[in-house]
Amino acid sequence: MTRETIDTGTDDCLAYLEDNIAVITLNRPQARNAMSGPMTAALDRALDHAERSPDVRCIVITGAGGAFCAGGDVKGMAAGGDAGSGARSATLDERIHAQRLNQRNTAGRMHLMPKPVIASLPGAAAGAGLSLALAADLRIMADTAFITSAFAKVGFSGDYGGTYFLSQLVGQGKAREIYYLSDRVSSEECLRLGIANQVVPAAELEQATMDLARRLAAGPPIALRYMKENFNRVAKGADVIECLDLEATHHVHSGLSDDHKNAARAFVEKTQPVFTGK
Repeated sequence: MTRETIDTGTDDCLAYLEDNIAVITLNRPQARNAMSGPMTAALDRALDHAERSPDVRCIVITGAGGAFCAGGDVKGMAAGGDAGSGARSATLDERIHAQRLNQRNTAGRMHLMPKPVIASLPGAAAGAGLSLALAADLRIMADTAFITSAFAKVGFSGDYGGTYFLSQLVGQGKAREIYYLSDRVSSEECLRLGIANQVVPAAELEQATMDLARRLAAGPPIALRYMKENFNRVAKGADVIECLDLEATHHVHSGLSDDHKNAARAFVEKTQPVFTGK
């Protein structure tokens, strides 16, 4: 498949589609990909496109220039933000609602969309950047990469769902330590804790990421969608009976799909199944 550019409306965030994989790159390398207003809006737009497009089966999010994302643009905040001098200041309620929308449309969409999302970390993931990485289904890190919540160092409590996602991965105690102390956590420690699914040499990160993405994109979309919903229901605190019932419903539904029937036939014939999402 040829590479198709996805229009994001800004160079702060670039995206393309290839081999049924939407690759989204946070692209402010001069600021370690700190989240500008245009970047956040573009990420929203790119994720919405990836979720809706039937041609996209897997999403990869990464960062340009050797970093994943430094989180919010603290230097921009200290300088007074992006608003023009003549702009009306937003009210507290307006700011809170805008923040809620930003979070739901980025980290929230990554977590809830019925397609697998991979975060590929070439370097630091800090603050909201860490939260975005945690919102993905899988994380692959360069051996030189690290994470840090960073929030405590700049007097923030945290955003973009990081406390929820990290608690699910490592438990409340370790998550609180990572947030309260804001220390760096190396890629090796992330692998040990279960935050990272893979750690590879930095020079091999792109190839390893795309190999993983191609495996997911070639997988059964219906089954993967239901698997993700099953896991998300567990994360939301559903009891065992609710989880058993949901699994039963999804299992029977996926068993009626052409993908299952073709894969069962391929299993018997010892051939490789081709999944069409039907």
